[in-house]
Amino acid sequence: MRTHTFMDSPVGTILLVATDGTLSGLYMTEHRHQPPLSTFGERTPHGFDAATAQLTEYFDGERTEFDLPVHLDGTDFQREVWQGLTTIPYGVTISYGELARRIGRTPAASRAVGLANGRNPVSIVVPCHRVIGAGGALTGYGGGLERKEHLLALERARVGAAGQLPFPV
Repeated sequence: MRTHTFMDSPVGTILLVATDGTLSGLYMTEHRHQPPLSTFGERTPHGFDAATAQLTEYFDGERTEFDLPVHLDGTDFQREVWQGLTTIPYGVTISYGELARRIGRTPAASRAVGLANGRNPVSIVVPCHRVIGAGGALTGYGGGLERKEHLLALERARVGAAGQLPFPV
């Protein structure tokens, strides 16, 4: 059974989706690859308290890790990539090639990793925004590059702007 709700955030309205009570979707307005709203079941605020609380803490700079159970529906390869995303620390960015290496693939798999990254159904919580181009450029983000830049700047502000982080924002 699927349900959904909406929450306001500094990056605009966020759509949260749960499958059998477990977070299975987090989409921003005009999010690329968002399934049709009609597939998300009844709209209800019930069952989303932990997700909305943790996201609010994240946006307020009070949370650097999420401890929400998530239901990630995708291919085996996509789930492997999404699991790899969860190992990227707060405030750190890596390239698609590095993510490929971390999940046991060659850097040549960076394009496939990028495509799987773009299909992440639970963005922010599964931090796909922390993956950037090999040259340090902000590339592709389902929620839009302005939002990716905002999320990275938020994390950099929390960690400190002492030049320790490898991303240009």
